[in-house]
Amino acid sequence: MKPTNSNIFLGLTFFASTFLWSQEKKELEPLITDRPDQTESPSVVPKNFLQVETGAFYESFKTNNIKTEDFTFNTTLLRYGLLDNLELRLGWDFVEGKTKVNGNTLNNVSSGFNPLLLGVKTSIAKENGCFPEIGLLGHLYLPFTASTDYKPETTGVDFRLAFAHTLSENSSLSYNLGAAWGNDSPEASYVYTIAFGQSITNRLGAYAELYGDMPENSEANHLWDAGLTYLINNNVQLDATVGSSITKGQDLLISAGISFRIPKTNN
Repeated sequence: MKPTNSNIFLGLTFFASTFLWSQEKKELEPLITDRPDQTESPSVVPKNFLQVETGAFYESFKTNNIKTEDFTFNTTLLRYGLLDNLELRLGWDFVEGKTKVNGNTLNNVSSGFNPLLLGVKTSIAKENGCFPEIGLLGHLYLPFTASTDYKPETTGVDFRLAFAHTLSENSSLSYNLGAAWGNDSPEASYVYTIAFGQSITNRLGAYAELYGDMPENSEANHLWDAGLTYLINNNVQLDATVGSSITKGQDLLISAGISFRIPKTNN
């Protein structure tokens, strides 16, 4: 598939910025991202910093002889540190869906933008011994920003409490609890995630995760994923993920992406 203009732009931005950011102050802490896993971190972006987290993923779902494939491009999340304990969040992605019956692709390909995500995250408590770091985040999904194929009639809403524990110098445990309302349904869906992270080297990390949702009046969905992260420098990180569902649903998830942080100009 030919690269989009936005992909080319992000690529050029990355290569140019990597050189410049390598000259940043050594004491700047490595960025903490909300990708590639489903678990959101309780940490907020530092004040006056902009963090960009983007990538692409492929999902497939198969029921009997019907296979659905979704290709999601530019899963971009912008995070801006407004205050020391508050960040603003803006996200948007482009999706293309295909359906195959007995291996034959149907002509009714769907494509377009998902609803724009608009949200905030706030830091509630710092880690202290056995007491975890805690954050709270919430989002609105605005239907008027979506393309026709993916436009819901109602505004989606979700919120989560995010927790993180340091287990050792090289390992951590993070988890989320929350709820979501969307897909034009008044039914609440209760969300959970739990992720174990392990540093392999100073730059290379790995994680494994369980996550899912439990709708009020429908069957629960439980999934897993695992992946790697690579810190190019304190402001740039690459990631790769593979996953699937434990219950019926998603057959395969493959994802890759990049996250980078733009420091304050007055440093």
